[in-house]
Amino acid sequence: MQISTAVNYAGDIVKAADTVSKLESAGIDTVWIAEAYSFDAVSLMGYLAAKTDKVKIGSGILNIYSRTPSCLGQTAAGLDAVSNGRAILGLGASGPQVIEGFHGVPYDRPLARTREIVDICRMMWKREPVTHTGIYNLPLPEGQGTGLGKALKLINHPVRAHIPIYIAAIGNKNVAMTAELADGWLPIFYMPDRANDVWGAALKEGLAKRSAELPALDVVAGGLFAIGDGLEGVRDFMRPQLALYIGGMGARGKNFYNELACRYGYEKEAKEIQDLYLDGNKKEAAELVPAEMLEAMTMVGPEGYIKEKIAAFKESGVTNLQVMSVGADPIADLEKLRAWVD
Repeated sequence: MQISTAVNYAGDIVKAADTVSKLESAGIDTVWIAEAYSFDAVSLMGYLAAKTDKVKIGSGILNIYSRTPSCLGQTAAGLDAVSNGRAILGLGASGPQVIEGFHGVPYDRPLARTREIVDICRMMWKREPVTHTGIYNLPLPEGQGTGLGKALKLINHPVRAHIPIYIAAIGNKNVAMTAELADGWLPIFYMPDRANDVWGAALKEGLAKRSAELPALDVVAGGLFAIGDGLEGVRDFMRPQLALYIGGMGARGKNFYNELACRYGYEKEAKEIQDLYLDGNKKEAAELVPAEMLEAMTMVGPEGYIKEKIAAFKESGVTNLQVMSVGADPIADLEKLRAWVD
């Protein structure tokens, strides 16, 4: 298994870069840079490229609405150049609150947009003239704009003609599409013992259509990580985040993460958490997050327990274990993890 981690997008960028440099020495394979409605991810990815030598640097994620497909392709190629072939283009649809509220763009046709963006980016990296008909029309057809658009190819020669594309997906149709055409899959709030029940059919459907030219699908999942006895309370660090996503990342009747909690079997808890959160009772909402859910999504406990959890993630299909190391000595814990997964 590979090991990856995510940088806190709300934190200090310079400190984050220093931490990633230490994690690289400890054996981390990939670092994911989120964006949401924080500072942009691309600036930090470029900064990390200059501060590291081996670690792969992935956007986790860039949304598919606020940049054009060609801009996403240019950006990934540029990051791949400054990192000497270490970039990963992580994409996702985000959600209506961010896309319509922060970017002022209608949240529509996320699956079709993702599919077209993947096609356009891969065309660009092969230095083919960029032409496409669909949601995105390149060049613009007659009657739109000035009529002077021309099919262009990337001026530079990319370091790689195939930059890995990972897609964040939790809905069945999106997961099936990801398994069909992406290099990797970025699920969220992954429970290894229930993953097959929730996503197994969608993955099977997509993999049946997957091109033989693509590598095996890389599945990136994990959670909070700390080694030691009596650390069960550390799992509670996740309560506010889970309450935010299940309760506040969307509206009643339109919250992808709330729907995921329901698919995991927590319909009653998901409704109660959402009601409390949307009514402003965030602390009470966090307290209702089931301990069973926290345990399933984390790797916190003695060495023997952690090894069993790693095996469970691996058995469920995870190939890239994403960890948030929060123990007393995160670097030493990661060095142990490196030895165990190897």
